[in-house]
Amino acid sequence: MKKTAIIGGGASGLICAIFCARKGVEVDLYEQNSKCAKKILVSGNGRCNITNTNLTYNDYFSQNPLFVEFALKEFGFLEFEKFCHSIGLLLDAKDDGRVYPLSNEAKSVASLLINYAKNLGVNFHTDTKITDIKKLLNEYDAVVVATGSEAASHLGGNSDGLEFAKEFGHNIVPTYPSLVQLHLDSKIVKKMSGAKVDGEVTLLINNKKKLTSKGDILFADYGVSGFAVLDISQSASVALMDSSHVSISINLLPSFNAQKLSSHISSLALNMPQFTILDILAGLVPLKIAQALLEDLDILSSISADKINVKLAKKIANQLLNWRLEVTDTHGFRHAEVSGGGVDTTEINPKTFESLKKKNLYFCGEVLDIVGKRGGYNFAFAWASGHLAAKAISRN
Repeated sequence: MKKTAIIGGGASGLICAIFCARKGVEVDLYEQNSKCAKKILVSGNGRCNITNTNLTYNDYFSQNPLFVEFALKEFGFLEFEKFCHSIGLLLDAKDDGRVYPLSNEAKSVASLLINYAKNLGVNFHTDTKITDIKKLLNEYDAVVVATGSEAASHLGGNSDGLEFAKEFGHNIVPTYPSLVQLHLDSKIVKKMSGAKVDGEVTLLINNKKKLTSKGDILFADYGVSGFAVLDISQSASVALMDSSHVSISINLLPSFNAQKLSSHISSLALNMPQFTILDILAGLVPLKIAQALLEDLDILSSISADKINVKLAKKIANQLLNWRLEVTDTHGFRHAEVSGGGVDTTEINPKTFESLKKKNLYFCGEVLDIVGKRGGYNFAFAWASGHLAAKAISRN
């Protein structure tokens, strides 16, 4: 019987173990943590955004983005859904393409994958950190590196897989945090900590607009978080790594344009002369944000409405719709959901995920230089790559 060792009990490692075991391969799965699937458990705020119905290579970032094409075609949403049904995991596809387990609970995903693998005879070795990959290759017919990335170090994220790859002469594309919060060069931001709006964030690289994202924006002591920020963080992270000038423009009220907003402020000031400028802004944005915005503009929050002229109304409106802030850093690998960069995919067979430098050595999931957008894309690649590695191992 063929023997395979899988290093890592995350999404790609678990699905690889299942498909190998289904074909009669003897599988030993090694996991450094006391439990497998830790990242699955925390994904989607505990709901697990498990995949997406619309998968194309355009949803991924890499020095070689076409690498994902074959895997997504072979094991796309329909194939994954069929697999999930076969293990009793029903899915709930949303209108925007995001897919969650019908249970709406990440725990049920982790539990079903682990228990199903165990029932197939997969041998789980938890609390076991692999340090000698060459020894493993001598003991097994195939070895799969599914160690993940440096992201979420508190859940066990590390660079072990990259070190294993280096031992066989693989090139490593520099890694960076992605789907991560951003640090801002602003003392004012700290005063808004905890305040949240549904707005729009535009990323500027060397003062040129790169991309815009809508969604929630959450202010923190260090800077900004929220879905709108996570969605631009990959490009911001790469630009910071390249030492480019990175800034963001925050639109706190996307439903307004400048003229409509300044007219609203002027009109309210005229009709409510007893109000202060802070009273007027409090009807538009959270109080903490209103106070900080006025402080940033060097405008006293106690100024009475009858002192607000057209010029001042326009100045405030412009700041509400286009608040420019400098980005100094990301919140780091520990807080990142995923990592960009990794094992160079030009040295991996895109149909089997076998190393082109070492026979019987496979790499799948986040250890590779592939990172997806937010919305289930990273899981989709993990499932697809794990499946193809297993298919190749059980066929060889």
